[in-house]
Parts: sequence; C-alpha cells; structure tokens
Amino acid sequence: MLRWALIFLVIGLIAAALGFGGIAGTSIGIAKILFFIAVALFVVFLIAGLATGKAIKSAVD
Repeated sequence: MLRWALIFLVIGLIAAALGFGGIAGTSIGIAKILFFIAVALFVVFLIAGLATGKAIKSAVD
C-alpha cells in the first residue's frame, strides 16, 4: 500500500511540475489517504502482535 502511495505522490509531483493542477491535487490526495490507511493498518497489526505475545516468524526461516 505504501508503494501505491509513493506512486501517486510521484505522479502528483510530476503533474504539478507540468502545470496540471487538478490531476496533481487529486493524485496527492489519494497518496495521503493511502499513506494514512497504511499507517493505521501498521498500528493495528502492531497492537495485535503485542497483544498475542507471539513473535511473527518469517516464511524464509
């Protein structure tokens, strides 16, 4: 999700540099929403992981 937020941010910055204000504003707005959703999910999973007391193990191990 952070990857999509970064993609929309870059699109918005490029559009702003080229003078496309409407597209730039919309793209950066979407990037903000995706960023805050990703942060909220991180906090939820962090709390869930701490509450269960189990370590999350990697599939590579």
